[in-house]
This record gives sequence, C-alpha cells and structure tokens, in this order.
Amino acid sequence: MTGRFITFEGIDGAGKSTHIEAVAQRLRDAGAGLVCTREPGGTALAERLREVILHATMDALTEALLVFAARRDHLQAVILPALARGDTVLCDRFTDATFAYQGAGRGVSMAVLADLERAVQGGLQPDLTLWFDLPAAMAAARRAQARSADRFEAQDLEFFSRVRGGYEARAAAQPQRFARIDAALDRDAVARQIARVLEARAW
Repeated sequence: MTGRFITFEGIDGAGKSTHIEAVAQRLRDAGAGLVCTREPGGTALAERLREVILHATMDALTEALLVFAARRDHLQAVILPALARGDTVLCDRFTDATFAYQGAGRGVSMAVLADLERAVQGGLQPDLTLWFDLPAAMAAARRAQARSADRFEAQDLEFFSRVRGGYEARAAAQPQRFARIDAALDRDAVARQIARVLEARAW
C-alpha cells in the first residue's frame, strides 16, 4: 500500500462533513490522486445496506454485522484498490465509528467488534483520523437546525455522550493516528486546526 488513508470521525452534528471537501481540494492542489468516500456506503451494495442500517429497526449486533458487511465490500471494491494505486483516500467515517456507535453507544461487545475488525480489514488502519470532538448537547442543537433526523440522529443525549466516550477511548488507545479537532469552535478556526495537522505531516 503506497497511498494515504485519512478518516473523518465524530458524533452526528460535529461538522466533519463540512470540512472534507476543503481537505480534498488542498490535496488535489498538491497533486495527490484522490478518492472521497463514506461509510456506511461507498459502493452500490454498501449504499443499499446504508439505507437499511439508517432506517430499519434491528438489534445492535445485527446493526454491527451489517456495518461490517458494507465495510468489507467498500474495502475490496474501493479503498484497497485506491491505496494500491497510490491515491489518497478520504473517508467520512470508518471502523472507529463502529466502536463508538455500536460499541459504546449500543453496547455491542468490544471484543466481538475487535474480532470483526480483524476479519474484515486485517491490520489495515487509517494513516490519520481527524476526530471532530463536540459535546453532545451542542451537537444536538446543530442537528436540530440542519436536517430531519435518521434513526441514529434521533437518539438522546445520553446515547451521544456514550458515543463521544467511545471515540475518546479509541483515541487514547491509538494516539499516533488520531488528531483531536475542537469542533466547538467556528468553521474557520476548525479549518485552521485541520491545516496545522496536515502541515505537521507535510501533507
């Protein structure tokens, strides 16, 4: 693998999606081959599974299994070929979201998720994860102004506080790849934080 794999993570309403295109343009300007994608999703099959995950009623383990099924197809069809070509992959969510949402949020065993992670992606991890960290109450206020809620976004503050804690745990366990972004700041200040992270890596 010669490409770079950058993921964007955070609870719903943290604003990460707003900044992906700016990062993409920065890397394009630097001459990088680029693939922008998302999870769940990124392939025709994974997008169909995304609709089921976001809108159908199911138990937490079923949800996690569907997320990993979508991820496997996404990896095989999009992410791994792009990295093999030497492209940079920008992905809106990846496995950290599964540990945060299905693990910390829904209560699926972290050991089960770790087994699925190894089975689906082997040792692959992002080169950099930009974690947009925001208190649950502030994220909820932003979501209420922005859009109608899906099955995840409709969860209560306690759920999103657990999810935020799940991200904190992942960041503490793998600090070498996580960069915490203070998403409570205004858009320009958040963009400056991201730029500093990329500059520190000469990206």
